[in-house]
Amino acid sequence: MTNIMVEATDIVKVLGEKAGRVNALRGINLSLPGGQLTLLMGPSGSGKTTLLSVLGCMLSPTSGTVRIRGRSTTGLDSEALARLRRESVGFVFQSYHLFPTLTAAENVRLALDVRGDRSPRARSKADEALTTVGLSHKANAFPRELSGGEQQRVAIARALVNDPSIIYADEPTGNLDSHTGESIIELLLEVARHDGRTLIVVTHDQHLASRGDRLLRIEDGRLIE
Repeated sequence: MTNIMVEATDIVKVLGEKAGRVNALRGINLSLPGGQLTLLMGPSGSGKTTLLSVLGCMLSPTSGTVRIRGRSTTGLDSEALARLRRESVGFVFQSYHLFPTLTAAENVRLALDVRGDRSPRARSKADEALTTVGLSHKANAFPRELSGGEQQRVAIARALVNDPSIIYADEPTGNLDSHTGESIIELLLEVARHDGRTLIVVTHDQHLASRGDRLLRIEDGRLIE
């Protein structure tokens, strides 16, 4: 039986009020199994980032149900949602979000600090995550000493260090050249297939359309597969 990690049923998300009211998501239905890289594409303003935020428990849907590893998020308060994110979800962003005064290893360990894990094991977990992304030799380098692709690999290591079942990446190749961007997608594919994780990647890059296991397009808040 397919192991469904993320499930969305009849998701509607309304943003703003009155004259500024926008129907960002209109009845989204989606199931994402483990071990699969899904690419989400669509024009600006189509709802890509909003959908990622709802699936990642950063935004609550106006109506509909999101289930993470079979658990409904309906009715969970902000603390419970934050705990669910820490336990099951990793995020990768276009702009890396690395702290310039911290080394690569220290940036990765931040994800463990958030969970209150400051044990000796935290250091080795960060080292293991950097090894996974091919950057064990840059553990003591600062972001300014890394290329854009290397900084994104550090960001991916940070997303992996808590061993999440699900990783959401919002335009992870947007600041990279095409060759480096493709290497990042290859890395994410390897992570998904080797570890059985669910990955969903928002991208504008048409050259990457054939790289994922599944391609979804979103237009005006509606999914087109």
